[in-house]
Amino acid sequence: MSGAGAPQAGSIDGRGLDVVIIAGTWHDTITNGLIAGAERVLNEAQATHRLVRVPGSFELAVAAQAAFAGGADAVVALGVIIRGGTPHFEYVSAATTDGLTRVSLDAGKPVGFGVLTLDDEQQGLDRAGLEGSKEDKGAEAADAALRTALLIRELRG
Repeated sequence: MSGAGAPQAGSIDGRGLDVVIIAGTWHDTITNGLIAGAERVLNEAQATHRLVRVPGSFELAVAAQAAFAGGADAVVALGVIIRGGTPHFEYVSAATTDGLTRVSLDAGKPVGFGVLTLDDEQQGLDRAGLEGSKEDKGAEAADAALRTALLIRELRG
């Protein structure tokens, strides 16, 4: 588990930030847990936010690009990619990660990365913020997006 080194941070004032949560539609139980965690953090921070769904993780980058073109201050990208018996996992994982990185850098705005790349479904259930989960990666991705958006705002003065 990666949670042992996770930062412990205080509350965030996200008022005035417009955030788009973009989530894939695969593996509903895990994805819905990620969405709930992200929405909880954004609500607590009082950030304006909305949810859009895309067919899968591969489509997250182009939807994030559109969200930024529409004025979003930050995106929270949520998806689930589970390893199978073919190289498809590596291609989709790499393309999703590279695409979201490119979109973030091109826009100069943060993408909270909540895309789970897993060996099996149980790893996702352990990270989805569900009852009994060990981690809440949706909440962590939203927290990272908010904190980075606020930092960028401060740096640009």
